[in-house]
Amino acid sequence: MTDGSMLLPIATGRRTRAMLRVLLRPHRARLAGAFALLVAGTSAGLVTPPLLGHVVNLATAGSGAGEIVLAGVALVGAALTEAALAGVGVALLAQVGEGVLARLRERFVESALRLPLEQVERAGAGDLTSRVTNDVAVIAEAARTALPEFTRALLTIGLTLAGMAVLDWRFLVAALIAVPVQLHTVRWYARRAIPLYARQRVAVAGQQHHLLATINGAATIRAFRLADHHRDRVGARSQQAVDLLLRGVALQTRFYARLHVAELAGLAAVLGTGFFLVRADAVSIGTATAAALYFHGLFGPINVALALVDDAQAAASGLDRLVGVADLATPRTPTPTTPPGPRRSGVPGPAVSVSGLDFAYSPDRPVLRGIDLTVGLGERVAVVGASGAGKTTLAKVIAGVHRPVVGMVEVPGGEVALITQEVHVFAGPLMEDLRLARPGAGDDEVRAALATVDALAWAEQLPDGLSTEVGAGGHSLTAAQAQQLAFARLILADPPVAILDEATAEAGSAGARLLERVATAALEGRSALIVAHRLSQAVNADRIVVMDAGRIVEVGSHEELIGREGPYATLWQAWSDQRPLPTA
Repeated sequence: MTDGSMLLPIATGRRTRAMLRVLLRPHRARLAGAFALLVAGTSAGLVTPPLLGHVVNLATAGSGAGEIVLAGVALVGAALTEAALAGVGVALLAQVGEGVLARLRERFVESALRLPLEQVERAGAGDLTSRVTNDVAVIAEAARTALPEFTRALLTIGLTLAGMAVLDWRFLVAALIAVPVQLHTVRWYARRAIPLYARQRVAVAGQQHHLLATINGAATIRAFRLADHHRDRVGARSQQAVDLLLRGVALQTRFYARLHVAELAGLAAVLGTGFFLVRADAVSIGTATAAALYFHGLFGPINVALALVDDAQAAASGLDRLVGVADLATPRTPTPTTPPGPRRSGVPGPAVSVSGLDFAYSPDRPVLRGIDLTVGLGERVAVVGASGAGKTTLAKVIAGVHRPVVGMVEVPGGEVALITQEVHVFAGPLMEDLRLARPGAGDDEVRAALATVDALAWAEQLPDGLSTEVGAGGHSLTAAQAQQLAFARLILADPPVAILDEATAEAGSAGARLLERVATAALEGRSALIVAHRLSQAVNADRIVVMDAGRIVEVGSHEELIGREGPYATLWQAWSDQRPLPTA
């Protein structure tokens, strides 16, 4: 379950603004050009009300048709000029927004790939995926449409008010009567919208987390007849997200109702001012008409600007969530204090050394207690034990997925590769999938790695050979073939220490025998810690570590442990009663 305290970080508003300034810096010239074009285009559009007022004066004065036609031509010219300049300016501004968003996406992916797996697991897949899908979609829409429209609306408002002041300062004063109502409305809306949209984003993340978990475990859910329970859980999360969305719609309705009150008050004030000024011969009917048209023309830009506050709140919430992860890519100055359970490298000694290790997922539920273990250079150590003994947790702590609560994990070589029973085939050509382990690997090196894991033959028989698209939307691979690719990546990455966490458990009996041979070949020349699902994997290990209830209870070779008639001998007897004795 995704809990608010476990979510990935969310940036503060100040940090988000600082990040945006950094991302906008390379686009300053284009941003200035877009702003200049929008100012010019908006200014051209503001010629329309005075021209229409001029037409009114011409009509009341009984002027000829030629002058009215000339004014009409000027109106058309102003409209065309406004459209051309504003169109180019909006396009440039949208390009800036897309460029900034693209760089932010890159920072996000870069940071997401560097996140500690423990942090990702605690946050849940839904939090990360909702940020890179829903939040990015909201921000992208804001960059493409909301940002240009909002900028143009603000320019129109500012220049229109200036135009009203030029006509007569009293028109400007009358127009400003609407401002207090509008400002109060915006403040009222912002106080309610900001926390509401933040809660909505979190609710969507929780919904996606439960939905993904249900889909991924569909087979198990059906097997244990838990479909109704999981449907209710997903339904409850979905209803929570829908309820928050409907609250947002109701809030918007009240927001626009208050804006209409401001429009009525402002227009009535401008028309009343025009009436008294015309009666006092202070301005002409055409000037009063231009002032009324100016204010009426503000309805659209003001509503757009204030309505886009809604999009801005949603985009700002999404930006905070993206920057919260993207900001993790920024190197931080390490603190002088040493946190509990450090991992050290660069000191002489065995390949792996674990001393006094305790670990717990929560303070009241210890999983590992007092673990002392070494793995020598080139040594293969098998870890066995009943389900829940702590084997996988120990493997993850040594691999760096989890940090010890107490004790020390030392890896002098500095690099550890972890292969589990759940491997991923990346979308794209098979050759590029393997090169993720070593981008500079040549074709011959990739083929050699495939040959080592007995995968070259079937890989070359794929529709397009090693250029065949695999992964999502590509050629489907069996569980054993996907695991062979994982071992080929291990060979290409060439770490000094490898950890296999039941890496042959999902391939079936025949596939498991193949993968056991493949694992032996891939581990050649490295230190290895093998979490053994089948005890046949432990037989040929240099040492066997037996775990029970989070502790190491036995250590020795296969022959030594069988002779002691302890926990390992009991496990071996139970396993041998069900399967033929393997050849040592």
